[in-house]
Amino acid sequence: MIGWGVKRRFNDRGYSGRTMNPVLHLLAPVALVLPAMAVVEAPAPSMPAPNPAAPQTAEQVSIEQRVTIRINTRPAPVRMDDGFLDRDAREPQFIERKLGKCLPLNGIAGIQPVSSNKLLLIMRDDRLITAQLEKGCQAREFYSGLIVDRAADGQMCVQREELMSRSGAKCQVVAFRHLIPVGN
Repeated sequence: MIGWGVKRRFNDRGYSGRTMNPVLHLLAPVALVLPAMAVVEAPAPSMPAPNPAAPQTAEQVSIEQRVTIRINTRPAPVRMDDGFLDRDAREPQFIERKLGKCLPLNGIAGIQPVSSNKLLLIMRDDRLITAQLEKGCQAREFYSGLIVDRAADGQMCVQREELMSRSGAKCQVVAFRHLIPVGN
């Protein structure tokens, strides 16, 4: 007879038929919280004396700061095209003179690609300077400007800084030349 009752409860309720007392339903959450409340903080273990024979490990924190400067394109003050250094009576004439190895980055007002591997740097003091890019670099990659990491000295130097275009090209400058207008 007992077997029949267990079987019936299992079939009706979907389990063995034993139920939890309703009072235990109310006290179960409290019983779960009590062990957490009874935790007492143990005193921190004392540090053992350093062993002079053991190697010391030093932990260092390194803070790096990186400043990038974006130089936008700017229209040239005079019309420049692929043959801007050629002799033509209708256009202003320029000659290129050697320039030092470095330029101040804060002196560059804008750039303009002018030939296959030359960028025209328009300086804030109204000078025009060409930057010849290394072999294999195309000036047209810099149609939307360039990004350069700022060096500690604030200069952009030949064979030192890497010019990055927004399209992903990376080039170095091989030489700087000062453009000097020749009489019209």
